[in-house]
Parts: sequence; structure tokens; C-alpha cells
Amino acid sequence: MKLFDYTGAIHLHSSFSFDGHAPMKKILSAAEKNGIHFLMLTDHDHLRAREEGWEGWQGKTLVIVGEEIAPRFNHYLAFNIKEPVLPANDPEGNHPQKYIDDVNKQGGFGFIAHPDHEGTKLFHVKHYCWNDWKVSGYAGISVWDFMTDWQKRMSGCLNGLLGFLFPAFFLKGPRRITLERWDALNQISKTVGIGELDNHATVKKIWGIPLIAFPFSLAFRFIRTHVLTQKSFSGDDTHDTHLIYTSLLHGRCYFALEYFRKASGFSFAIHQGKHDFYMGDTPAFSDNMQLSVSLPEIALVKVVLNGREWICQLSSRLSARLQEPGIYRVEAYLKSFGRFRPWLFSNPIFVI
Repeated sequence: MKLFDYTGAIHLHSSFSFDGHAPMKKILSAAEKNGIHFLMLTDHDHLRAREEGWEGWQGKTLVIVGEEIAPRFNHYLAFNIKEPVLPANDPEGNHPQKYIDDVNKQGGFGFIAHPDHEGTKLFHVKHYCWNDWKVSGYAGISVWDFMTDWQKRMSGCLNGLLGFLFPAFFLKGPRRITLERWDALNQISKTVGIGELDNHATVKKIWGIPLIAFPFSLAFRFIRTHVLTQKSFSGDDTHDTHLIYTSLLHGRCYFALEYFRKASGFSFAIHQGKHDFYMGDTPAFSDNMQLSVSLPEIALVKVVLNGREWICQLSSRLSARLQEPGIYRVEAYLKSFGRFRPWLFSNPIFVI
């Protein structure tokens, strides 16, 4: 089966958000220059970008307008909704199940945003974590959030300045607690993992110098989510948005830091005779199953089985015979500037 790899940015804020600083025209210009095929916009608590005509194909970029439901805690990224969902009378976000249900009642779906966000004292950013794991009905969670990762590294003024100037060098990848939770959730039921950007193009001052953290022309080189579709884009708004939604909900996607090297061309499959299975698929185990990984660059490749490292190999090609059923996913670490850096994380294939 031929799959089409489209590069997207999920969770970003325009000047339609109270804390966003970039107009849509500037965001779209940056997206086109960076080869971003689709944007999943999530301004806070409204759908104004749609109301003002920004949804659909804008030049070479498909804009999908969603919403970040954003009380104090338990932020939720909602898509395919007709009307904004507001956490009415719940400013602390104590009842996230209600707004998850409200999204689902509209035929929409959502992802838990930055679940282990800690904030940073240096920039006076509060923590906006997810703290109610009894909820159900969500499609997936953010596994790698650029802002969570970057802010966690900022511990002093000099460190902060260097982090502004060279942010990609400070990223350490998804938090271990987040990966472990994601693996545990997938043991219960399919939980799609995404990467999110959460960029606002915020203006900050360091030593009195105003700096943009981060212009979208730079931010779009950080955490991207790739979606593999079974059909190519047609140029029709409804058709192409449906392709993105279908692949995301199936889990046919991966996310990567693409500052040092683009990840397009990554392939992860399990072969069973004449049948090929990809991320999000659920094949039945047999003794003739072969796992294969292909990368556009030599990297440290880890195959994770049921939350534990199964294979670790430095290569751009990897093949292994499956010995047991389980949940298989891939991590890749790219060597750049003398060290291995987190590069790419796949969604699982569920071998039952």
C-alpha cells in the first residue's frame, strides 16, 4: 500500500489568541517556506480564525481550525467541532470529562495537551499540566511538546539567553514520565501520540532586550507531526481535512524534531507474507512476521516493545523477526554536533 507523508504542525496560536502575537498571513508565509503541508490551529477557547475565513487551503498550506480548551489545568485540543467548547463555570479545569464529552457530542475529537508541563520560574510561566487521568473518550495525548521540553531546560539568565538563540540544542525529547504513561495507556486501548508546537511567537525581554520566542519561521523547524494518508491531497478542503483526521485517529503518524534533519522518508512496518501493516494497525501474531524500519539518515534506532527497549542499533535500516505479540513502536536519535539528539518517535503497531 502506498502511503503519502504530509508534514504538519499541531497546536499553535495566532494573533486571534489573547497571548498570540503572529497574524495568520505571517504564520502561513513561514509554513510555506518551511514545507509545512498542514496546520492545526488551536487558539484559546474560540474558532475566530474559521469565522474570518482562514480555514481550508491557503496557498500551499491546509489550515484546520481547532480550539485549545484552556482553563487553569487540563488543557484539551479539540478538532472537528462546529461550535467552541467552553469550560463553563470551571475556571480551574476540575471537570475535564465534561468538555471531552461536549467535544464528542459535536462529532469531534481531541488530544490531551502538554500533559506534564512544569512551567519555568525564569520566565514566570505557570505549570499547565493534566492532572485528571480518570477521564475517557479522548483520542490521544501529546507525547512531545516543544514548549514543555524547552522551558524545562531554562534554569538561569545565561542559560535562558542561549536557549532563546539556539533552542533546538536544548531539547531533550519527550519526558520519560510521558513516554511511560503513553505506553501504559496503549496497553489498555489505542492512544494516539502526537507532537505539538504550542508556539505563540511571544515577545520576552532578557536583560532588557526584547526577543521573540519564537518567530514561526524558526518554530516550524522544531516539533512536527507527520501524517501518512492512503490517498494524496486533492486540493479540496473537506476531502483533505478528512484524510488528516482519518490518519490521525488511526494512529498512522509520527512526530519529529526536524531542526537538524528532516524526517520525511521514515518508514515503519510489519510484514506478514504478502501483507504489510503500518502504525495504528492491529495484525494478528504469527511466526512469519518481520519488522522493518527505514530512516533517511543513519541514527540510533530503538524498537520499544510493551514499553521496554527491545532492539537498539545504529543504522538507517533495521529488520527483525517478531518473536511475540505486543505493542511495537520506534524511537530514533540523530547524531549531530557530537551527540545523539532526539529525532523521531513513531506511533505503535499493535500485534495481538
